[in-house]
Amino acid sequence: MTVEGTVQRIEVSAEPQHVYEVALDLEAYPEWAGGVKTVAVTKQDEYGRPQEADFVVDGMVKEISYTLVYDFNHDNGFSWKAIPNDDITELKGQYEFNEMEEGCCEVVYALKVDPAFTVPGFLRRQAEKQIVGTALRGLKKRAEETN
Repeated sequence: MTVEGTVQRIEVSAEPQHVYEVALDLEAYPEWAGGVKTVAVTKQDEYGRPQEADFVVDGMVKEISYTLVYDFNHDNGFSWKAIPNDDITELKGQYEFNEMEEGCCEVVYALKVDPAFTVPGFLRRQAEKQIVGTALRGLKKRAEETN
C-alpha cells in the first residue's frame, strides 16, 4: 500500500475478481457508496477500465466536485488521485484485493484527502475514517449481494 493516510480493511465473502469488478463499476457508486451523488466516467483505457471520472460527493459542509485519474499498475488492485481544483488540494486512494480462503477476499482501502478549504486536522482525519469505513461496508454489501 503506497498511500499515506487512513487505511482500513474488511473481509468480503466473494472472490477478489468479483469485488474488483464491483469497485471498478464507478457509475454505480451512488447506489451503494454513501455520500456519492454522481459519477461520470469521462475516459476509459483499451480494457474498458476507467482512466478518468468526475465525482460529486456530499462533503458534509458543502458539495464537493473532483476528477479522479486511475492507475492500474498494481498486482492486486488499483489507485487513483484527484486533479487539484477549488475543492481538493490532494486526494489519493488505493484498493487492494487480497485472496483469502476459497470464495473470500480481504479488501484494503487507503485514502488521503486534503481539502482546498480550511478543516482542522483532527476533523479531516475523522472524515477520512468515516469515508473509508462507509465505502468498505458499502463495497462488501454490494459485492456479496451481486455475487
